[in-house]
Amino acid sequence: MRGILFAFLGGAFITLQGVANARISQDIGTWQAAAVTQFTGFVAAFLILMVVREKNWQGLNKVKPLYLAGGAFAAVIIFSNVTAIQHVGVTLTVSTVMISQLCMTFLIDTKGWFGLLKQKMLLPQFIGIAMMIAGVVIIKF
Repeated sequence: MRGILFAFLGGAFITLQGVANARISQDIGTWQAAAVTQFTGFVAAFLILMVVREKNWQGLNKVKPLYLAGGAFAAVIIFSNVTAIQHVGVTLTVSTVMISQLCMTFLIDTKGWFGLLKQKMLLPQFIGIAMMIAGVVIIKF
């Protein structure tokens, strides 16, 4: 139940962040909005880290550089979401992002990327993706 709650909060905050970034970008530009968002996210995470006093940094040197670049992906995410929201609106953007996320997770699971165990995708998973795509088409028109 806790995982579902955090997933729900994460999804809600991704949407709120996308809308806020779209508004910021109208005044200062899209890459500027991405930079501001990344900076404020860093400050917020750092302050929370100081409050919870979690100081486990010893394993940082064991982390592969590719994984350390994960934060840089956020700049592309922010730019892409802001641009999409400005062109097609929040609902279509979020719907399309969810489909993209699921397709990428299918690839990651089936290929065993990032050291994860390979998962076999069955017909129900593909039907689910097809239904989501159909839903986006219905939302669009």
